[in-house]
Amino acid sequence: MGEHVLAAVRTGPGKTELRELAMPDVPQDGALLKVEVAGICGTDVKMYAKPPFADPVIMGHENVGVIVKAGPAFVERKGVAEGDRIFVEHYVPCFKCEWCHLGEYRHCEATDWRTNPDARRYGYTSSEKPYHLWGGFAQYLYLPWNAVIHKVPDTVSAELAGLVTPLSNGIEWALFDGGVGYNSTVLIQGPGQQGLSQVVACKQAGAAVIIVTGTSRDAARLDLAKTLGADLVIDVQTEDTLERVMAATGGKGVDVVLDCTAGAGVAPVLLGIDALKRRAGTLLIQGELAAFPDFPVKKVTEKAITIKSARGHSYRSCELALAQLASRRFPLERLATHTFGLNEVDRAIRYVGGEGDEGVIHVSLLPWGKNPQ
Repeated sequence: MGEHVLAAVRTGPGKTELRELAMPDVPQDGALLKVEVAGICGTDVKMYAKPPFADPVIMGHENVGVIVKAGPAFVERKGVAEGDRIFVEHYVPCFKCEWCHLGEYRHCEATDWRTNPDARRYGYTSSEKPYHLWGGFAQYLYLPWNAVIHKVPDTVSAELAGLVTPLSNGIEWALFDGGVGYNSTVLIQGPGQQGLSQVVACKQAGAAVIIVTGTSRDAARLDLAKTLGADLVIDVQTEDTLERVMAATGGKGVDVVLDCTAGAGVAPVLLGIDALKRRAGTLLIQGELAAFPDFPVKKVTEKAITIKSARGHSYRSCELALAQLASRRFPLERLATHTFGLNEVDRAIRYVGGEGDEGVIHVSLLPWGKNPQ
């Protein structure tokens, strides 16, 4: 192991530099991960274009790798050993607060960079903070005592394990937040990596009708949605979406709407409210809308709709995602469409942002190339 680590450091809006950082000393209760795969998602696109703060940051919050050095206290606490492949959640919680004791460490103040200037979260924390290696766009990642990690099954490759974050989000949002279960009818808006992951989660849960919407540009993704278990796919640009949803549900509408359109405006939310014709349906939305003038509160209350926000994942959903990958029941490897090297971070992020091939779904960064040494 060398004395320096090569990392792609975000230095400003849309700017990345390859830098050599000092290899940190690993304490008794810490460890060092050799990064094999760092996934890239839509959040990275936004954070890259408009960084929330000026400090240099090693991005990358969907990280998989092999433990190459671990202190004895870390080994005892985490039940892992050097040589183990693990998936690292991006939260670095305190494990002292009420949220952590409830198992909801994603709400821990120690992980919230929006309100806590000293927060620790992989892909968001300044590389000037102690131990420096706080993102997966680097050859190595530092693991403190309070890192949240999961062992990767031996049958799951590093690249396949790179799908855990979107898949765990799909499980969390569809099953735990949305309440999708046996005989449910569900509308998934947006066939990106989150939406396609939700198709798998809903199918596994026994949903009776799964409908996925997208645009004409999403033709390949909509075809994949059908392969993964969607019963009906709709091109919102060429078809009457609400009419087709109602026809597919015998005029009753759906039980659950999962909005994965990420910034497409108010139209998907309004459509979702109309598509929830059944009483007491659930609408799950992402926090992309800064404002929503003339929100139809009356219609929402008359239909007794519950609106929930999509926010991260739990330990349980990550474990279920790994189990789903290991089962090989679905061809989830088809979600992993593109890989890039450490010197191609800018290009990789722009691909996810829509500046590359139309077939982009999930993009992986491989800090060591195709064959890590």
